[in-house]
Amino acid sequence: MTDDIVDTIAEVTPELDALRRRRPVTREQLQASFDALFRPVSTEHVSRAERELVAAFATGLAGAADPTAAFYAARAQEVDPQRAAVVIAEAAAAATAGPFGTYTELGLQAENADGVRYVPSETVIAAVGERLAAALAHTHLLVFRPREASVADLGRLLDAGWSTDGIVTLSQLVSFLAFQQRVVTGLGVLAAAGLTSEISDSDDSEEEAA
Repeated sequence: MTDDIVDTIAEVTPELDALRRRRPVTREQLQASFDALFRPVSTEHVSRAERELVAAFATGLAGAADPTAAFYAARAQEVDPQRAAVVIAEAAAAATAGPFGTYTELGLQAENADGVRYVPSETVIAAVGERLAAALAHTHLLVFRPREASVADLGRLLDAGWSTDGIVTLSQLVSFLAFQQRVVTGLGVLAAAGLTSEISDSDDSEEEAA
């Protein structure tokens, strides 16, 4: 079985491995994305600690019991334990239902929905720094109300010390984590339902028929 991050988080079984091998390109791209974001050639615009802390916050919004959240929380605690404690607590407090937000396009106002908007407190800003606090606020925006993302939100990141390249990396990071989390959750559901055994048996039957 291929040793990759999704396998690690999902505690892949032979049946899950067989299922994942049905989508080899998706499997390879997920791992390649993880490597690019968490094992980058350069951390000039986004430090390793910032990547891990944002990951812990973004995935932690799903709840501490989520296996992806637990994985990234442990990584963040290893790299920056003091700020990780604050970030993990903030994720738990800022968790909500989504997506929600207000559309600016005409004809979509009927789909507007309201929800909790995360704003780091002065205490949190003092604990993690203005730069990381701005990243957490932006992460919450991208996870729960992407329809409201605007030039003004990017301006707040720039004001907090983020470069354009850093903002791009931050956005890529949040997007990747959302997809990775869905994959892990889906695998967990299949495993819990016992469907992977049926898929494996189907594969064996196809091979025998061939």
